[in-house]
Amino acid sequence: MDFSAQLENLRQEGNFRKIPRMTHEGVIDFSTNDYLGLGSDSELQARFFADPASMKVPMTSSASRLLASRQIEYDNLEVALKLLYSKRRGDDTGALLFNSGYHANTGLIPAIAGKDTFIIADKLVHASIIDGMILSKAPFARFRHNDYNHLHELLKKHSSEHRHVLVIVESVYSMDGDRADMEMLLGLKKEFPNVALYVDEAHAFGVLGPHGLGLVAESSAPWDVDFVIGTFGKAAASMGAFAITSSSTRDFLVNTARSFIFSTALPPMQIAWSRFTLSQLLHGDRLREHLSKLAISLRKVLGQFSVIPIGISHIQPLIIGDPKEAVELSNRLMFYGIKALAIRKPTVPPGTDRLRFSLSAAMTEEDITTLNRALRDLLPVLNPDG
Repeated sequence: MDFSAQLENLRQEGNFRKIPRMTHEGVIDFSTNDYLGLGSDSELQARFFADPASMKVPMTSSASRLLASRQIEYDNLEVALKLLYSKRRGDDTGALLFNSGYHANTGLIPAIAGKDTFIIADKLVHASIIDGMILSKAPFARFRHNDYNHLHELLKKHSSEHRHVLVIVESVYSMDGDRADMEMLLGLKKEFPNVALYVDEAHAFGVLGPHGLGLVAESSAPWDVDFVIGTFGKAAASMGAFAITSSSTRDFLVNTARSFIFSTALPPMQIAWSRFTLSQLLHGDRLREHLSKLAISLRKVLGQFSVIPIGISHIQPLIIGDPKEAVELSNRLMFYGIKALAIRKPTVPPGTDRLRFSLSAAMTEEDITTLNRALRDLLPVLNPDG
């Protein structure tokens, strides 16, 4: 098989990708999802390994979760998550670990969405959700991004024709940093009784909501959200993902989610680390406050160069509109010691090619000032007041 023609087309379009080199020390990394800075905290790692018990945890599971001999680390983390979320959802709460957010979405959605289910998802949901929808073989539709009038129209059209309707959104969207309206979604669920809500909190977990538990936990009725997906690979500085749902649905997923059943489980050492970082995350209000202040400063900087309004978020885009120009700007920023990688199709729609700026609580206001100086050298100022 020869893919040279396809690769050349990608190069001509400006959409050819390469795995980036390691970020060198001293470079300000705006492409990481280490939102709380826990992943770069060497003292945190030292504290974890200073505990002799940590050194005895196995480095491999050697089997899928259903076959693995050692279960205690998984059980401990799932119980911790269940207790955290049950405070807002009630006693009928279950937690199940997955190897990644991709595994969670491609495992859950096909398991819960059968032929009698109609799926309606936001237009900008993550690729893993789209793949899960396709794998489910259930009929589906997409509503315009954060357009709840359009969602309402689709619900009126399809809810009476199907036994179940599954509405899927992200609480914080990974490329624009904007948020779903949880209260609007909860209101629509009350209006349409056969609707189940599925909220992916990958980019909210650790950053938003009470103790960093996300926007669902912050909502007026978290118990009405049927499925909450969180990840440990971003703000929690580890690896893996989890689903929060009812205890009976959790048992159902153990028996039906193929990505759970047929994947070798993450190493117990990784799970023990996740539980350790979870405890740090829950007490990270100071880090979240600092991150919020950085978001305000970043918005002022990017607002000078953006043709569209930019929201205050730990994720903010600078839309360039052309893939080659986005790559060129990214390369030029590296000369200023700034890493901000270009995001192009198919990750974002054509014509919305961008640089995506992710903040970390490990950053400082001086880092934002450095970015401001670099962009002022490289780009025309469109909005002097930001």
